Amino acid sequence: MPIRIPNDLPAAAALQQENIFVMQQDRAITQDIRPLEIVLLNLMPTKIVTETQLSRLLGNTPLQVNLELMHTTSHQPKNVSADHMLSFYKSFEELKHRKFDGMVITGAPVELMPFEDVDYWPELCEIMEWSKTHVHSTFHICWGAQAGLYYHYGINKHTMEEKLFGVFPHTADYKRAILLRGFDDIFWVPHSRHTTVDRADIEAVPELKIIASSEKAGVYAVMNKGGRQIFVTGHSEYDQDTLNREYLRDKNQGLPIHVPENYFPDDDDTKEPIVRWRSHANLLFSNWLNYFVYQTTPYDIMSIGEK
Repeated sequence: MPIRIPNDLPAAAALQQENIFVMQQDRAITQDIRPLEIVLLNLMPTKIVTETQLSRLLGNTPLQVNLELMHTTSHQPKNVSADHMLSFYKSFEELKHRKFDGMVITGAPVELMPFEDVDYWPELCEIMEWSKTHVHSTFHICWGAQAGLYYHYGINKHTMEEKLFGVFPHTADYKRAILLRGFDDIFWVPHSRHTTVDRADIEAVPELKIIASSEKAGVYAVMNKGGRQIFVTGHSEYDQDTLNREYLRDKNQGLPIHVPENYFPDDDDTKEPIVRWRSHANLLFSNWLNYFVYQTTPYDIMSIGEK
């Protein structure tokens, strides 16, 4: 997928080096098609890393995508420059008059806090409510998935005894799920979280369907009827070294952390990590964009949300 992002966004150079087709504005306007309009609500502190990871996956099908970056105004990020935010991000106030074919809501490092104690929770609630009428399909990741399940369906998260940390095997609960089309019988997903959602709570909601899970990591992928809301508890977008950086960060701070499971060969953190999840990650996002966004979104984008 040719993905259209600002030429000077740091992700652009990284993606071009990986042969991901990044399209410039003057080239995009010569194509007589309507591109998909995707908005990324980036709640991660490592903004540039997350932009690159998700742009890589959104840029891997034949469709043209315009990517907008959204931030919350009720929380000021500390790990990225103000210039970067001003140059590349827009607030909800600036974007709420528009409609989008798809939206991605990322995770955030606030999972041990009650949702209502997160400083941007009221703003996030407003955005999630807006998405029901202004976005054709919303893809929630990790804490973003927990937040979405809590806001839309009243399903709360629960703290685990030990951090779930590593790369874990998963299987399909619903083998005909379009979101999982092309997946192997067993596929691997990185996880890094202290909280989880209970299967029984989800199964009690008729509008929701669990489509994939893991014996160790629990529920992985959930969707509502029609795929307007998709909730994924893992981090399929992670780079090869993401878990290693998190591991070294916690280890150097003296925090309780174990070697991420199924990540280093023989669990030896002196060896290079093994990537087991890249092909599934690309399939996951291309299936979402193709089947739940492109093939069902209206051509007239302003009719999104109309019954």
